[in-house]
Amino acid sequence: MRVLVLGGAGFIGSNFVRHLVSQGYTVAVYDALTYAGRLENITDLVEGGRVVFQRGDLCDEELLGDFVKRFEPELLVNFIAESHVDKSINEPSRFIRTNIVCHHILLEILRRLDKPLLHVSTDEVYGDLPEGVYADELYPLNPSSPYSASKAGFDLMLKAYGRTYGLKYLVVRPSNNYGPRQHPEKLIPRTVIRLVLGLKATIYGDGSQVRDWLYVEDNCRAIELVMKKGSAGSIYNICAGEYATVKDVVSKVALLMGREPSEWVVHVRGRPGEDRRYAMKCERIRELGWRPLVSLEEGLARTIDWYKSNEWWWRPLVDEYVLRDEPWVARR
Repeated sequence: MRVLVLGGAGFIGSNFVRHLVSQGYTVAVYDALTYAGRLENITDLVEGGRVVFQRGDLCDEELLGDFVKRFEPELLVNFIAESHVDKSINEPSRFIRTNIVCHHILLEILRRLDKPLLHVSTDEVYGDLPEGVYADELYPLNPSSPYSASKAGFDLMLKAYGRTYGLKYLVVRPSNNYGPRQHPEKLIPRTVIRLVLGLKATIYGDGSQVRDWLYVEDNCRAIELVMKKGSAGSIYNICAGEYATVKDVVSKVALLMGREPSEWVVHVRGRPGEDRRYAMKCERIRELGWRPLVSLEEGLARTIDWYKSNEWWWRPLVDEYVLRDEPWVARR
């Protein structure tokens, strides 16, 4: 199969590209190489001729359309997104532009060229869930941040294009991904890097926020399975069932790095509009035959080892914003 991966130089996208190449797919990547998309993530594959790469903005209709025509993919898989909640609180207009306006341009290209899309959404579109409630794929969307609202908006637009124009599509909604090549602004790499630098790890608020932690390689296997076996027009939640609070995860990382949490972890103000709990039902993806293979403990150990062994990768990304205790607070 010929697969065009949009946003294939980012965190999940580059891991997915590597997975596809290992499975024998013919792969192309289209990526703007913004701060979170880095050619370093796939340089070896591009230079080795195993991946075709085109740098370009999703809003560039002519460039993207021409690239799709040249590569002639059987499927496009979309990872492109402004994705950090903190940044969406500070700069919501960026999220509206990329996650809604530019994505509408993508839909028009797909409609014109009659190409199917597998879109990577997020569990955050379901919003804050009370204890005991688990969202299935038909659960009402109730986003809380500009980021999750923009993702939910495109999910609905994609569904409308399927109904109105017959556009073929699939949607996956993974839970919290972590693993190698994740930008240092995110919780787990940020915690590892701060501790490596001799700084204390920080937790927003009391740290009781519950998330389901999904190792990125498990997520990549699930997305490939949806590519092969998913029913057109369907949504698939992807979750590991590895529920843990932010405080527990940060404490686990500290302990795995030989640091006592009581000495190396501090609490700062809570993030505005913070969701307390995400939780999904994932029977649909499991019915396709998928199961997570990497436990939270093992995944954290692998992730820590990767960041400790690849300082060359993250050192250029560590700036004042990343190390700020409360990065959602605008600095003037």
